[in-house]
Amino acid sequence: MRLLLVEDDDHVAAALSAILAKHGFTVTHARNGEEALQAVLPTAQGERPSYGVILLDLGLPDQDGYQVCGRIRKLTSTPVIMVTARGDVRSRIHGLNLGADDYVVKPYDPGELLARIHAVSRRNAGPEETTGGGAPSDGTQLRLGAVTIELPTRRVSVDGESVPLTRKEFDLLALLAQRPGVVFRREQIISEVWRTSWEGTGRTLEVHVASLRSKLRMPALIETVRGVGYRLVAPAA
Repeated sequence: MRLLLVEDDDHVAAALSAILAKHGFTVTHARNGEEALQAVLPTAQGERPSYGVILLDLGLPDQDGYQVCGRIRKLTSTPVIMVTARGDVRSRIHGLNLGADDYVVKPYDPGELLARIHAVSRRNAGPEETTGGGAPSDGTQLRLGAVTIELPTRRVSVDGESVPLTRKEFDLLALLAQRPGVVFRREQIISEVWRTSWEGTGRTLEVHVASLRSKLRMPALIETVRGVGYRLVAPAA
């Protein structure tokens, strides 16, 4: 995946680029807001640069990072993750309202940043993405070993046997199954499945995960990542 990193500190950018490269990312580095905006503009031949994610530091030397985010959002739908030391709620809300897809507060754990990159890129994934089993997907069906998830009809089957799920159980399974192996943070799952904040909903998530494991008769299908969230472990076919 190609990634645009907007960071004015060359030392920080070099360290982060090295980490991202180890995980298969090709990084384009922009040192200020103007370079970032130029990086997303079409070329003279009319070709628009393709990035999976834009990591945008807000502390830029030439422009306000929030302003840059707003201008980027008018130019491209590429997911934007704001990376900043501004951790107050008002700043986060402002960034999300400007079009950012996620907001990471410094200092952060590289593993968490990688998980967030995968999460926002999944939301932007097109039908050319493949399923966990490696078979091409037409965007309507996910196949994970013996498990088949039919998105339009909201049906799930294991070895051809239909498994009745509640609405939220299906939404949770479909979310995890679209990116097997990727860790989804608890807060992100609550936001996408329940459309609410994390507070007070944690126990509900745990109950739904336990119910899915039981109904699918696959206790190891959904793995708990202690202190972070959950991921789906694709079973063998």
